[in-house]
Amino acid sequence: MTQTIDAPVTVPTPARSATRALLAGAAAGPLFLGSGLIQGLTRDGFDFTRNALSQLSLDDLGWIQTTTFLLTGVLVIAGAVGMRKALGDTPSSTWAPRLIGVFGASFLLASAFAADPGAGFPVGASQERTASLSTHGAIHMVSGMVGYLSLCAAFLVLAVHFSARNRRGWALASRIAPAGILAGFVGSSATVLAFTTGAGLGLLWLTAVTARLLATAPPGRK
Repeated sequence: MTQTIDAPVTVPTPARSATRALLAGAAAGPLFLGSGLIQGLTRDGFDFTRNALSQLSLDDLGWIQTTTFLLTGVLVIAGAVGMRKALGDTPSSTWAPRLIGVFGASFLLASAFAADPGAGFPVGASQERTASLSTHGAIHMVSGMVGYLSLCAAFLVLAVHFSARNRRGWALASRIAPAGILAGFVGSSATVLAFTTGAGLGLLWLTAVTARLLATAPPGRK
């Protein structure tokens, strides 16, 4: 009488790497927003109703926000790689990851070019909002605009993916999220808090769709 011993089931290395990449992408939003919230509540002179999170990269503790930008960019790009694998051979698998990769790259650029001081931050800065941008401030702003427009486009591409799989709620939310992001940016002319809300919405929805793709991807693509 002989016995057979089943070989242990192993997960292919590419599958494990895709899972790790998606988990990294899902962590980007909470990392950035959590870091910004803690810093904003503890840094002297910072006011969420007057100052953008980007300004936290200024003064002696600015390295914390600079590092946050850098880590967030790396995590978003990693998530884009994982998303490419999770989407497989679908129409959305080309452009959604590329657009999210651009979004990640915008954080890397923002880490290298700081925002301008103003609206009372850092302590000692003018109480007025910046009237004209410096070169590094302009690059920071443009990189953010390009990044978030790319993210909005990625959500619309993902909406097509969800619609094709009869995930109507996810498809609808992926179409609404860009409108909320853009509304926040338009409202920033009245209050910086609107901009922060729009940017935060984009990061949180990116976390949600990345986690959804991780949960629903076929085992061979995780």
